[in-house]
Amino acid sequence: MTQQKMILDLSEISLDMVGEVGGKNASLGEMIGNLSDRGINVPDGFAVTVHAYDRYMEANDLTERIQSLIDDLNVDDLVQLRKTGTEIRQIIMDGNFPDDLLQTIEDRYEELSLEYGKEATDVAVRSSATTEDLPDASFAGQQDSFLNVRGHNNVINSIKACFASLFTDRAISYRESAGFNHMEAKLSVAVQKMARSDLGASGVSFSIDPESGFDNAVIINGTFGLGELLVQGEISPDEFIVFKPTLAEGKDAIIEKKLGNKTHKLAYGHKPNELTKKLSLEESQQKSFCLTDEQALQLARWVVEIEEYYSERNGRWTPVDVEWAYDGLSEELFIVQARPETVHANQSPDTLKEFNIADDNRHERLIFEGIAVGDRIGLGKVNLIHTLDGRDGSADEADFEEGQVLVTEMTDPDWEPLMKKASAIITNKGGRTCHAAIVARELGIPAIVGSEQATHILSDEQEVTVSCAEGSTGKIYEGLVQYEEVDHQISQLPQTETPIMLNVASPDMAFKFSKVPNSGVGLAREEFIINNYIHAHPLALLHHREIGDEELTEQINEITYAYDDEADFFIKKLSYGIAHIGAAFYPNRVIVRFSDFKSNEYRNLVGGKYYEPEEENPMIGWRGASRYYSDKYKEAFGLECEAIKRVRDVYGLTNVTVMIPFCRTVEELQKVLATMEEFGLKRGENGLEVYLMAETPSNIMLADQFAKYIDGFSIGSNDLTQLTLGLDRDSSLVSHIYDERNDAVKRMILLLLEKAKAAGVKVGICGQGPSDFPDFAEFLVANGIDTISVTPDSMFKTLHSISELEASMKE
Repeated sequence: MTQQKMILDLSEISLDMVGEVGGKNASLGEMIGNLSDRGINVPDGFAVTVHAYDRYMEANDLTERIQSLIDDLNVDDLVQLRKTGTEIRQIIMDGNFPDDLLQTIEDRYEELSLEYGKEATDVAVRSSATTEDLPDASFAGQQDSFLNVRGHNNVINSIKACFASLFTDRAISYRESAGFNHMEAKLSVAVQKMARSDLGASGVSFSIDPESGFDNAVIINGTFGLGELLVQGEISPDEFIVFKPTLAEGKDAIIEKKLGNKTHKLAYGHKPNELTKKLSLEESQQKSFCLTDEQALQLARWVVEIEEYYSERNGRWTPVDVEWAYDGLSEELFIVQARPETVHANQSPDTLKEFNIADDNRHERLIFEGIAVGDRIGLGKVNLIHTLDGRDGSADEADFEEGQVLVTEMTDPDWEPLMKKASAIITNKGGRTCHAAIVARELGIPAIVGSEQATHILSDEQEVTVSCAEGSTGKIYEGLVQYEEVDHQISQLPQTETPIMLNVASPDMAFKFSKVPNSGVGLAREEFIINNYIHAHPLALLHHREIGDEELTEQINEITYAYDDEADFFIKKLSYGIAHIGAAFYPNRVIVRFSDFKSNEYRNLVGGKYYEPEEENPMIGWRGASRYYSDKYKEAFGLECEAIKRVRDVYGLTNVTVMIPFCRTVEELQKVLATMEEFGLKRGENGLEVYLMAETPSNIMLADQFAKYIDGFSIGSNDLTQLTLGLDRDSSLVSHIYDERNDAVKRMILLLLEKAKAAGVKVGICGQGPSDFPDFAEFLVANGIDTISVTPDSMFKTLHSISELEASMKE
């Protein structure tokens, strides 16, 4: 066995050598050999191969001893698993390298140090198992890695510790459940030059959305310093979402940014035996993004290039999960790991799984919320575990039963044998890329992370339902809430001649909803984004200092600190929400309705009381179009126009178009169009279309005149029913009269269809009626509606009813 096989430079390695160097090293070598000339930086280093591992095991007579211990092990007995794992790791650590192998490793470390002008350079010593980072099973995080390792002795001891980590409790349990032979698993070790992210930033990035599997986005999570706190869930990271198609066109395609809760960072330690240490972040860094937009875009381009390279090499789509580092000394980005993403890549694209809670009154049972991981629902009895603390003689985890809900502060890889038994997982800390989130996705278990309060509110044996099926916010309900699980085979869904679009409110749900068969978005409401992501009245943002309300100013300063100013905050936050929806359904049309808050709803926004009148009947008062050109609101409408312009011109999402709500007269429409143009939005420019909500009787009666200035009508059946029948749809006293299927409403719709078709303008509908009543949808199709837009939960029944109607119409 030659020394060349014991040690290999990373530049000598390729993906064909997984059996020699493990998945992680094979990927590093492949990138250095094939992507470095494309400008992708990967730190240099060398691999201690599996031949060296075998030599070490043989020299210390370890194989039979370990096999004997595993033969006697019951993996489901967590106490026995801990005892056996500890014993195996200790006997590996007690071994010694043969002299010639020891010298070879030390010589190569010395050469690496000299390459960087150091006597003993700082390196990362990373495990690279032959069962890790495979296209069909990642096994990520099963073995250990060590950062900021310096000096011969520390490097040798860290390599031995990596060898030992092939038999961590979690790795033993994982291999057992996956049916891998323990003794056939081998370990290689990477000794790789550290990028000085302790002085910069680090994180992870996915070439798909890890929650929904949406494949047109790059998701970047990051924090200042070394990345371990992010993975461990101790901090909530910054997040960037970059849209691939317009990134490829050279656009600044960051369609969303979220500032994390970064209170600490991990830096180099300087004391003996202190590799790293945790430091408090200064407030200025806590309130700053860890990457500039330019750096995030560069990183996204690299991630796309890595995905494309691996997909071409593998002959199939291969999304990737990469670890990155920004070196604060050299001011360069580096890719320090890349592995296949296996959760979504191995799922059937034809199957759409839907989880629906059957209890409409569940919100009365809501206990608290957190960050949802996945889209499943789990329920069971709470088992509250603070630590896996066998060190002090306790073993709470031994009492954990299959199907219980695991509740804890946060998890690390040692928790994995326990996590496999859980029906759901809830943690106080963590973000979407923390350990608990990554493992929960891989195991297919619903998890809610970053709840902050789970261990303080929940108690042992308490029955709860954990719902990740209601958007990006996970919800914990009291008791066992009934739900249904439905599998839809997309290829078996009926086709319709009438395009069916979706009404989408929440940007956070857009990527998930994009998997539902659709022809685009017929209605995206700005007011949902303003209410849930901006919170403040736009005029209060612009003029709060003039009011003299110190509490209001403090509130606004708190929500806008990461932005250039208050206007920048409103424009970007609104544009991110719109862009998220626009990207999800690209290149299909996404119709965004300008804000249509009523004055009483605007008053509920932060600072709204200073700018909104108290109207007797706000439902038919100062709303929609009448605000946009008004001297009292025009300035705020300008921010909406600038947000739309940013989405289309900066992000490149020209599939996003606009709709004007509650426009009473033709003259009013002309004023709105002029105001839009004043703020840079001109109908027809760069393909901009303008739609009009048809929801007042005047829109119907004068449809031929309105049609001259617009590209299409969209029937707002809620308000059209209200105004046709002369009732307040917010009043419970007359709610029994309210019905979109009333003959008077239907005649209004028929008149609109007649006038619009004569004018050559299309008509769609985005009201609630088609979602609630299939017979109403059938009436629309039978009379020539051009498009129908329904809520996502109604899409499947609408597809079936419309296809059946179209078939019967042909007979």
